[in-house]
Amino acid sequence: MGFRHNNVLHANHFRKDWQRRVRTWFDQPGRKLRRRTARQAKASALGVRPLTLLRPAVRAQTVRYNRKVREGRGFTFAELKEAGIGRKEARGVGIVVDHRRRNLSEEGKLVNVERLKAYKERLIVFPRNAKKPKKGDSTGDDLKAETTRATLPLPEAIPHEAPRKITEEEKEFKAYRTLRDARATQRHAGAKKVREAKKAEEEANKKK
Repeated sequence: MGFRHNNVLHANHFRKDWQRRVRTWFDQPGRKLRRRTARQAKASALGVRPLTLLRPAVRAQTVRYNRKVREGRGFTFAELKEAGIGRKEARGVGIVVDHRRRNLSEEGKLVNVERLKAYKERLIVFPRNAKKPKKGDSTGDDLKAETTRATLPLPEAIPHEAPRKITEEEKEFKAYRTLRDARATQRHAGAKKVREAKKAEEEANKKK
């Protein structure tokens, strides 16, 4: 237990028959083995299917942690649509769908669309009846292709770029001014619309 700052060092108050309330962890090695055997049993039961479901790459919440990329709950409908995968079809091939999630940036959306396309390319769907494969089922040499059960790795949080010289266009670009102009345009969009409508109405009245 760590102590911080210039505060009082508290005295111990072990007056609740604490010896009966001590939690022990003597079965830790046994639990480790149990978890391992459970994983192996699950893997053998799944056969050639992927070990885990496919989830989107999302940023962790708040400014403190948003540099980190982690797995989200599920893909949005927009991401599935752009990747050319149906909602019901996605659930059938191990892709998690989350109807509540919203895409807040084009970049984040594009990352997950590419993730879905990469998964779709590698996916092998065995037909229930080999003689009558349905639409979307793999056929021919695809069924004999070498498979992997590992999930798709998450993309790099910050893609690394090779060092280069700053271009003249980048030197002349005013980032702060551009952001302020975009903010002002968005804030005053309603008032501008009202002004334009009023002006159009006045001009229409003049013509009468």
